Amino acid sequence: MVVAGIIISLLLDSIKLAGANVHNRFFDFLISIIITILVWEGNLRIDHFLNIKFPWEKKPGKRILVHLPVSVIYSTTVIYLSMLAFNKYACVLPTETKDKFMATAIVIGILVTIIILSIEVGAQFFGNWKRSLVEIEKYKTENLQAQLQNLKNQLNPHFLFNNLSVLSSLVYIDQDKAVDFINQLSKVYRYLLDNKDTELVSLETELNFIKAYTYLIKIRFDKNIIFNITIPKDKTVLLLPPLSLQMLIENAIKHNEISEELPLSIDIEIKDDKLQVCNNLQVRITNEVSSKTGLQNIKDRYQFFTNEEVEVFQTEKLFCVKLPLLKAQ
Repeated sequence: MVVAGIIISLLLDSIKLAGANVHNRFFDFLISIIITILVWEGNLRIDHFLNIKFPWEKKPGKRILVHLPVSVIYSTTVIYLSMLAFNKYACVLPTETKDKFMATAIVIGILVTIIILSIEVGAQFFGNWKRSLVEIEKYKTENLQAQLQNLKNQLNPHFLFNNLSVLSSLVYIDQDKAVDFINQLSKVYRYLLDNKDTELVSLETELNFIKAYTYLIKIRFDKNIIFNITIPKDKTVLLLPPLSLQMLIENAIKHNEISEELPLSIDIEIKDDKLQVCNNLQVRITNEVSSKTGLQNIKDRYQFFTNEEVEVFQTEKLFCVKLPLLKAQ
């Protein structure tokens, strides 16, 4: 601001003020610096206020239409009043050059204001750009970690061991069912391979995968587990992160007793335009050690696509999770 004030003073001094009162150059610099500070700081306050009312990220067009005239009017007013005060109290300007001097001062002031605005706006855009790059890299990293965690949750030794154990039993008991079991198991792993890099899938795609996944579960637990899936056809085009539904089913199985006396019932339906997954609550007495990352994994992935939250609620008899369903853009 000091440098800008001195430069403006030198530009104004290029106008010959014949007959003007003798005045000190240092005093001219000081007056010019003070006016520059008033213009600069005032415009920064205007910018701060408009950042709240009309943020660049959300309303760039309206911001430009409001910001430019407000700043120009403010700067013109400050410079004009300052020049009048300068003429009256500091240095009386000659009549023949007064109008020219005032007009030049205002023009230079407006140009400086535009430069200030350009610097400030450019700095903001550059800062936002840098932050967006950091957020993108953070998103990529977290998304890859989430995908890796999903694969770990499915492709773990226990999952494979349990299904191979079931398969080995079926081979001796019912070969046709064993063939069906192998086909469904291949569909599960095909889905994992096809969607390991996918951010969102349609509910229809996820449900087709869940049919194969629940087939394996039902072969393992027989009539001790019940799946009730009620999804309107028009909702199947909506989107959700892949494996979200599978993780909720897996959590229900992991944390609840499943037996002939205590069958587990899992209901999947649409409630309030969200995908609701509920199970009857019958917590295991000796519960498995939980990493507590399943639900958080789903919540973290949803944060990248929507402000809607994953809802979790529990009663004495039910544990439910509501997943937002997203529209394709």
